[in-house]
Amino acid sequence: MRGRAVLHLRVIAPLDQSPAVIDLLAADPGVTHLAVLPGAARQPEGDLILCDVVRERADNVLHGLQELGVEARGGIAADDVELTVSRAADRAAAEAPGSGADAVVWDEVAAKTGEQTELSATYLVLIVVATMIAGIGVLLDQPILIVGAMVVGPEFGPLAALCVALLRRRPAVVGRSVQALVVGFLAAMLATVLSTWVLTLAGLVDRDMLLADRPLTDFIWRPDALSWVVGLLAGIAGMLSLTSKKSGSLVGVLISVTTVPAAANVSVAAAYGVWHEAAGSALQLVINLCAIVLAGLATLGVQQTWWWHVARQVRRRTARSRSAGG
Repeated sequence: MRGRAVLHLRVIAPLDQSPAVIDLLAADPGVTHLAVLPGAARQPEGDLILCDVVRERADNVLHGLQELGVEARGGIAADDVELTVSRAADRAAAEAPGSGADAVVWDEVAAKTGEQTELSATYLVLIVVATMIAGIGVLLDQPILIVGAMVVGPEFGPLAALCVALLRRRPAVVGRSVQALVVGFLAAMLATVLSTWVLTLAGLVDRDMLLADRPLTDFIWRPDALSWVVGLLAGIAGMLSLTSKKSGSLVGVLISVTTVPAAANVSVAAAYGVWHEAAGSALQLVINLCAIVLAGLATLGVQQTWWWHVARQVRRRTARSRSAGG
């Protein structure tokens, strides 16, 4: 016996839909610990149905519930259960093809990324602060400040949401994601230009610092083929971290890309009128943003195709089992 991470489902099903919901859950090989409390739900009214589902079958189960129209008159809630010690859960995981670590729960991913498209005050403050830190790091030629700015920057959220929305064809989310990115970067770059002028007036920085040799940070405004490679790899790692719940890897992803530092270099160079460096940084920013989105879309597309194949295998296995039982 081994502990497993599963998804706990809480379904409120109207009385006329409850039998179909119970049949759906009972027939799925990845569902276990099924419990039904008749008439327990009050708002909305109906039966309360509880179960655990292994992650590799969670997306199919949620899709099946939505096809029944449960969410229209009832409700579906899902929570992560980090540890379930149960032989029944072990059997469910063994019968469900694929690996739970690689499973993609699309509704979960869409909900998680959808929240990050909101143009909130927190998002704006974080991206402004990150860009200002990176601006100082550029002038001081200090990689540690650049790394810190990358970690603080919240731009990967809208980028991930944009990839998911493009794949799932949700134009409203695409619009919100683009708005968050454009407004966020414009606000951050304007604030960094102003902060650079203020620091210059205070005598803390000057134009010569930008024009001096900066061997540790001049890569930010000198894009090359490796800029595409780094952006593509970061997009792949970021999407895998998001869909597989290995969010700790996102720290490495954020350190690997140069979106915020590039925006900061554009701002500082523009503040001092060094336009060739501003142009190079702007190109670096565009390259990284495009590469992350392209790699993210490709990664999600491969994952979606793979899990469609896995789901087809399950349907065939279930059909064979029913035929043999008949």
